[in-house]
Amino acid sequence: MIAIKASNLVKKFGSFTAVDNLSIEVPDGEVFGFLGPNGAGKSTSINMICGLLKPSGGEVFILGKKISDSKEIKSKVGLCTQENIFWPRLTCLEQMIFLGEMYDVPSKEARKKADELLEKMGLSDKRNKLAETLSGGMKRRLNICLALVQDPEIVVFDEPEAGLDPQSRVLEREFIKSIANEKTVILTTHNMDEADRLATRVAIIDKGKLLVIDTPENLKKSIGDGDILEIKFKSSVQEILNKAAAIIQPFSDNITINSNSIVIRIKHLIDKIADITIALRKENIPIEELNMRSNSLEDVFIQLTGRKLRE
Repeated sequence: MIAIKASNLVKKFGSFTAVDNLSIEVPDGEVFGFLGPNGAGKSTSINMICGLLKPSGGEVFILGKKISDSKEIKSKVGLCTQENIFWPRLTCLEQMIFLGEMYDVPSKEARKKADELLEKMGLSDKRNKLAETLSGGMKRRLNICLALVQDPEIVVFDEPEAGLDPQSRVLEREFIKSIANEKTVILTTHNMDEADRLATRVAIIDKGKLLVIDTPENLKKSIGDGDILEIKFKSSVQEILNKAAAIIQPFSDNITINSNSIVIRIKHLIDKIADITIALRKENIPIEELNMRSNSLEDVFIQLTGRKLRE
């Protein structure tokens, strides 16, 4: 079954097109990563998919029903927004029960669900504390609990790692993995590493346009074989970078020159690192740092757009 279908979605703000003819289908039970840099149109797309923002064009279907035709269908979607939203003067437990009742969840059932979620997110000992007294990471975890109190079939996390400390980040990732067995999960993020860890399939969006959809593994394979070596130099003089690239050329013809580094894709990289560094040092080109890694989703983004994710 198709949990979410967005067909030719468009959103304009005056003359600015924030989302440009977006079409996606998300099957039931998938963890779908919606990726792109800040300002790419991810949150705008999600707000339309959740029924919070009216499209300028196109349609959204949730579980086979047009979202604009039914208020009931909107309750099937839980949204954890990028900004924390809660009632500061209610305790964690009180506001979860209150929100559950707003979705017509009986009080007893809402209390049971609240206790279960607070336990999973490591907030049981804070159940009777006012939300405004929580730390930043705890507030974020409470926001996740609130998105799930009505037990929605689809859960949307908009930049879920924003503002999280390392401990909360790990807890949140494990939580998303645990509910992925029961629910359809949409994950919007500019953190490609986060999406690679969690998503079954990803869509990359930039400047409001959908660039590609596939599994993380297929996307990484699509940009070529071999591992990646990034060499950072102490000098950013273009002449020196060009000279370094010429020295590296016999080892690989897949070379990208950046502001103070060169990125190379090479098969059997581990066997060639020593020869590359020796060749550079013979020409008195000082190396500041060497980084070796496999293909990443950020490399896919660079291949598609010609620029780094955070530029």
